[in-house]
Amino acid sequence: MTESHILRPYGDTTGDGMVQLSFTLPMAHSKVAEGAAAQLANKMGMDPAMVVHAKAMGPDYTFFVVYGRVNHLVDTGKVQVVERDYPLLTPKEVNLAIRKGLRRRLVVVGGCIGTDAHTVGIDAILNIKGFAGEKGLEYYRELKVVNLGAQVSVPQLVERARAEKADAILVSQVVTQRDAHILNTKEMSAAFRESYPRDKQPLLIVGGPRFDESMAAELGVDRVFARGTTPAEVASYMVEQLVTRRVTGGSGTGRKAS
Repeated sequence: MTESHILRPYGDTTGDGMVQLSFTLPMAHSKVAEGAAAQLANKMGMDPAMVVHAKAMGPDYTFFVVYGRVNHLVDTGKVQVVERDYPLLTPKEVNLAIRKGLRRRLVVVGGCIGTDAHTVGIDAILNIKGFAGEKGLEYYRELKVVNLGAQVSVPQLVERARAEKADAILVSQVVTQRDAHILNTKEMSAAFRESYPRDKQPLLIVGGPRFDESMAAELGVDRVFARGTTPAEVASYMVEQLVTRRVTGGSGTGRKAS
């Protein structure tokens, strides 16, 4: 259990409660627009609320940065997050675990589904060049990685997963307008439930900057990774679920590697 600490935001001096907020209003830049921004921030609990930056975004929109004081406190003992509940392995340890536990390569199929054409996230995890100084999953000898790239339809993803006998599916979603990432993920998880017996479903993993890591059950997937996730974290999670728990007979997700 997390030790409880009561915190107040910090701006200029410790505990002064100062915060910075940015947003866009559908108004042309003017004194009235700046007053509207200050009024909005004030209604959100900032008092005083000072507009420290305003920039026209075309003829009909204005971007604002507002600085001000809030009276809210944070109790860290009540903060709920998804902690990593598995050991972080090196590439050597991942390869050894798969070789000893599966006695074959672990198959990963990944891509961006729907109309999402932003492959930077999936490439950071899958491509050998990797992310944040770490090699991607293509670097791991005991992983077979199939990167389908951008704008993959859900039927295409399911079909390729079956053809490759995928153990895990990795989907990245960057486009989030109108909750597209939520809708696409739910469509994907439903398609895999319909296409596979429960004990044969591949591990479903999604990630992106706007995902809430606590939403895995709601989305029908096994794990949600948020921004900043590294290839080693994904590889270690797959080993934990598909190799370690299978060998030790742990409960895991109730799914087996194909």
